[in-house]
Amino acid sequence: MRISKVVVAGVVVCAGLVNAQSKLLVAVKGTQSLAIVDPASGSVVATVPEGGTTGHEVIASSDGKTAFVPIYGNSGVGKPGTDGDSIAAIDLATHKVVGTIGFNHGVRPHCPLIGPKDGLLYVTTELDKTITIIDPKTLKVMGALPTGQEQSHMMVLSHDGKRAYTANVGPGTVSVIDVPGRKVLKVIPISANTQRISMTPDDEWVFTADQTKAQMAAINTAKNEVAKWIPMEGMGYGSTVTPDGKWLLVALADQNKVAVIDVKTMQVARSVPVGDYPQEVLVTPDSKTAYVSCMHGAGTVSEIDLGGWKVTRTIATGSSTDGLAWAWK
Repeated sequence: MRISKVVVAGVVVCAGLVNAQSKLLVAVKGTQSLAIVDPASGSVVATVPEGGTTGHEVIASSDGKTAFVPIYGNSGVGKPGTDGDSIAAIDLATHKVVGTIGFNHGVRPHCPLIGPKDGLLYVTTELDKTITIIDPKTLKVMGALPTGQEQSHMMVLSHDGKRAYTANVGPGTVSVIDVPGRKVLKVIPISANTQRISMTPDDEWVFTADQTKAQMAAINTAKNEVAKWIPMEGMGYGSTVTPDGKWLLVALADQNKVAVIDVKTMQVARSVPVGDYPQEVLVTPDSKTAYVSCMHGAGTVSEIDLGGWKVTRTIATGSSTDGLAWAWK
């Protein structure tokens, strides 16, 4: 079988059907653990305690052997609570925490990504107004990128590894960062409050959700400015663009739906009902299936067939299910 390479959530993975070596990783805030799901059977094969309070997001190393869970703290962004100061490294074969990356002070580490070119671990460190760069093999901090803003909660990396974009929640802005130059190029105003961020596979568009109005901001990366507003039926939250570049999928937490936006027309084409209070969306590399974390209730992941546009399976993962990532070998 011919294998091609694509980038999903900052990780280079093998495109094709889900196989026995693939794992769906789910950060479960309610149990302060990482759920490891077999996507073929839809069953949780292991639940790994993180050893910290509490991880919100997760990413896997390029070789699919290690998961990294930043321990953010017990609060929401910008709200009072503990300030996490570490990242747990979890071995996906033994299902054990095998290392800890410490920051020596509270930084609220949140969104982790693997650099598409250098294979390094990038993580937003909110309280320092930075993105910290880490060697995933030695677990050593190598440096940091400034964001120039408070509450840099989520980020995306361009596929050439040269640009980073952060969604800065409370300021309601997006920072454009020169990764090699380690400097902020521009801060783009969005609204009084913005959440989450995603990018098209061709790096031409960045999307973030306005939290004051039911709309998505579409940022033209050639000009680094908002070029279009996309109205929706509910407030957007986590979003992702399918690897084929056709669809922008947006979790509508207040509607218990996922909005499906045609990237070409920048209009909502349809919506898909999912579980209670959807947070994050993850798509398989072949653009055929999406997984949506649903936080409220028992905590589940909704599996969507992107051909028929319907939920085909609901996976019970645990209370306050949140961040999602793939592990591929």
